[in-house]
Amino acid sequence: MDEGHGMAKEVNVPSTGRAVCYHEYGDPRDVLQLEEMPVPEVGAGEVLVEMQATTIHPSDLGLINGSYGRLRDLPAVAGREGVGTVVSVGSGVDEKVVGRPVALPDDQGTWQDYVKAQADDLILLPALVPFDQLAVSILNPLTAWRLLNDFEYLKEGDFVIQNAGNSAVGLSVIQFAKKIGINLISLVRSEERRLELIDFGAGEVWIDDDEVPDRTKELTNGKGCALGLNSVGGRSALRLARSLGQGGVHVTFGAMDSSPVRFPTRSLIFDDVRFVGFWLDKWKRKQSPGSLRNAIEEVLQPLALAEIRHPVDKVFGLDEFDQALARNGESRMGKVLLVRRKDSGCDASL
Repeated sequence: MDEGHGMAKEVNVPSTGRAVCYHEYGDPRDVLQLEEMPVPEVGAGEVLVEMQATTIHPSDLGLINGSYGRLRDLPAVAGREGVGTVVSVGSGVDEKVVGRPVALPDDQGTWQDYVKAQADDLILLPALVPFDQLAVSILNPLTAWRLLNDFEYLKEGDFVIQNAGNSAVGLSVIQFAKKIGINLISLVRSEERRLELIDFGAGEVWIDDDEVPDRTKELTNGKGCALGLNSVGGRSALRLARSLGQGGVHVTFGAMDSSPVRFPTRSLIFDDVRFVGFWLDKWKRKQSPGSLRNAIEEVLQPLALAEIRHPVDKVFGLDEFDQALARNGESRMGKVLLVRRKDSGCDASL
């Protein structure tokens, strides 16, 4: 994608645009459809944003199939995160914002060509960062940062263990942990993913099997980990619990494996392990606008300084959303993106 975004310019806006919509909850392959929609007119204090790139999150699929914690009114446009550029402004809005990259408002759906937003609610994104990086720059990195900072006072040299190390959140955890001097153990399900994470720069990368707790105790000289980050569930969640040390915290923020988990009573009684959950949406609703912007800035700054990067697997045009969903369901490392124009130059080879 063109990295020279950020300069104000005249933009010709068509009268209609496309959107990937659903009118009922269900399997995304059955309920999603590409529809033509009128481009909204902006009023006072509003801007029109043209989508440049958007991604596919597990929560997107939960919203579509009706299993997510907070659902949208139907009919709805799919998608929660992406980047766009401001193409027109209403009265009372500084025209200098035209051409600036901004985060797409997640409450209106991001899998669409154009979306209207309140100018005061815009989250401005770094102007020199490629669109494919900006499209995935907030939700997963912000989750990773909160997981490492909100549940345990981690000191340099402490050990943290996570499953699904090749997930988008996992990749952000790897980079943030290295940045703050935390020792991290990342678990994956295959040797292919293990080698990819090692190449990515992760430290300890292990296959997620029943040997993990013993290996952890050996690596930490019997101390165990201070924090366990669980986005899988099932037996993997149990392995994380058994890898924690005295007073360790087990945080669940995802459930790829929906099978029931019986957490170890011994860990609760003798090790005082705490089991808690985290949902970014709920955390965001508790923040003031100022504190939320500051939190987002914490994860945007290292991206702007090229201290972290967000791997992208493959890029599809908006009209190829069905192919993008199929690829998203396959084993991979990196996000699947949708772009407004396939010829926009978005490069997945990071």
